[in-house]
Amino acid sequence: MEKRFFTIGMAGHIDHGKTSLTKALTNVDTDRLKEEKERQISIELGFAPLYEDNEIQISVIDVPGHERFIRQMIAGVAGIDLVVLVVAADEGVMPQTREHLDILKFLGVKNGLVAISKIDRVDEEFIELVKDDILGELSGTVFENAPFVLVDSLSHKGIDEIKELIIKTLKEQEMRDAKGAFRLPIDQVFTVKGQGTVVRGTVYEGKVEEGQTLKIMPKGIEVRARQIQVHHNQAEKAYAGQRTAINLSGVAKEDVERGDVLVSSEHFLVTKTLDVAIRVVEDLEHIVKQRMPIKLHIGTAEVMGRIVFFDRNEIKQENDDILCQLRLEEEIITKRGDRFILRRPSPQETIGGGWVIDPRGDKYRFGNQTIEELEKKKVGSPKERITSALMEAKCLPLHELIKRTSLDEDRLKEQLVEDEFVLFDGKEYTHRLLIHSIEEDMIDRLQDFHLRHSMKMGINKAELLQTMQKRVPKHLLDYVLENGIINHIFNRNGQFVSLASFVPHVPKNWAKRTENLVANLKKDGLKVRYLKEYFADAGIPDNIEADLRRFLEEEERLVPLDGQFAYHGEVFQLAAVKLRSQTGAEFDVGEAKDVLGLSRKYMIPFLEKLDSLGLTKRVENKRVWKN
Repeated sequence: MEKRFFTIGMAGHIDHGKTSLTKALTNVDTDRLKEEKERQISIELGFAPLYEDNEIQISVIDVPGHERFIRQMIAGVAGIDLVVLVVAADEGVMPQTREHLDILKFLGVKNGLVAISKIDRVDEEFIELVKDDILGELSGTVFENAPFVLVDSLSHKGIDEIKELIIKTLKEQEMRDAKGAFRLPIDQVFTVKGQGTVVRGTVYEGKVEEGQTLKIMPKGIEVRARQIQVHHNQAEKAYAGQRTAINLSGVAKEDVERGDVLVSSEHFLVTKTLDVAIRVVEDLEHIVKQRMPIKLHIGTAEVMGRIVFFDRNEIKQENDDILCQLRLEEEIITKRGDRFILRRPSPQETIGGGWVIDPRGDKYRFGNQTIEELEKKKVGSPKERITSALMEAKCLPLHELIKRTSLDEDRLKEQLVEDEFVLFDGKEYTHRLLIHSIEEDMIDRLQDFHLRHSMKMGINKAELLQTMQKRVPKHLLDYVLENGIINHIFNRNGQFVSLASFVPHVPKNWAKRTENLVANLKKDGLKVRYLKEYFADAGIPDNIEADLRRFLEEEERLVPLDGQFAYHGEVFQLAAVKLRSQTGAEFDVGEAKDVLGLSRKYMIPFLEKLDSLGLTKRVENKRVWKN
């Protein structure tokens, strides 16, 4: 099963017990700064490993609750997959609780649960009142139907229950896209003595490998990932959803800052003008006016700019999407679909949030015509709609594409003739980028398998596909594999699949010992010792003996007679030829012993091997040569 990586966030009002709950769950105190200890509030983001097994790895972000630290809170929440909203039983919903709820809604966080903390401070009747209060506040939010868990971090009541619920929820949830181009918004930069510059963040999408060349954007600084750590443990790779620290070569600490983005591809746009769809908070205190200064929080970046409307001059209250533009003072990295938060710089308050329609905004005229064009952009072109549907579902038949894209059949068919779209199995469509992505995934898996099992001809097809079926339908995997075989990317030998370029071989560090083993076996001719002794004499360890035996058999350099003896392949072939040339159409054990000069302990296994290979057939006490 393919391992998945998730990051969860603790959110809620100051002093409602987020940090204590994180410590109770992980045994890690995320308040590490001196100021945090003294003031007993979280200023920076705190991180801790929560749970890991063969299937899943979960990290926790404890985001600050105090209003002055809302910037760090947004930076933390922007990269999470599930939110635990912490509400103290003795206080209930408070101002920052509501603000955090707004931020979570605008950032599109879809999964959450509610932890009512400090339950030992109040009686059961008061807890029920707090529950009712919370339910009222959560109506219409992502937490409307979220499960409640009663916890107390000091007495550890409910801690096991909430941990099990988090694990269960995430095991049923899909992880972020690990196949796209790597992107990590940086939220911390520091130096390590003797190592140099280190950046930290949550991987939004894609994966990064040790030694990979990357770019810090929007500055365009080329760097190399010297080392990767996940929760202070060395790692060769880091995947979407993982909290990671990367030691970079080629850049000084002073040249990197929070808000920069570490990427592996040039496809991410550097921009200062965004076409966006926004919604405002329900209890907006001040009017939002045309071209008013705003503070944009996107990923981990915080950038000043102005908001530009094309169909109004101000907003006081509005429940629908507002299509407008953000013109920024500094360049950022973003792409269509990215979520963001807008705040007023003074007086400070959250205005609203939304998503990026087009990171390449242009200058438009005020009026309905511009709004109509932005509406079209928002919905997306026919090709974009088809691509979006296929990227999400991986493959779809025509009737399902019609439903998902809201395009009529004729318009849809016009687009599907484009080279990006591929019809397979005669009835389903997929995207060529997905085929390449799946193909690359198979190549990565096979390269890894060949590295670890160089003597095996390949991996069992079912085993190769099983680990990928959680993300991709099996019939699409079958198509990509068969297509790869036709194009000489993969090779299939019975049930085994390998890279077409792969040739089974003995690992380099065991090659010399293997040749000595084979040479000694050949030297002893037909009167061999127990096969186990040859492996021992050659210094072949037990853990590779079975694979090496199988490899030598497949190469026909070793012919096993039974569980104890084996002949060199050439010796066996010569003995079989000699026996056939010096016996008639049939022969018995005695005649064979006279020809080959072997005792019964060798002769019987040798003859039984001839039978199993179909060279002879036993008839009563004699053997008959087959044609």
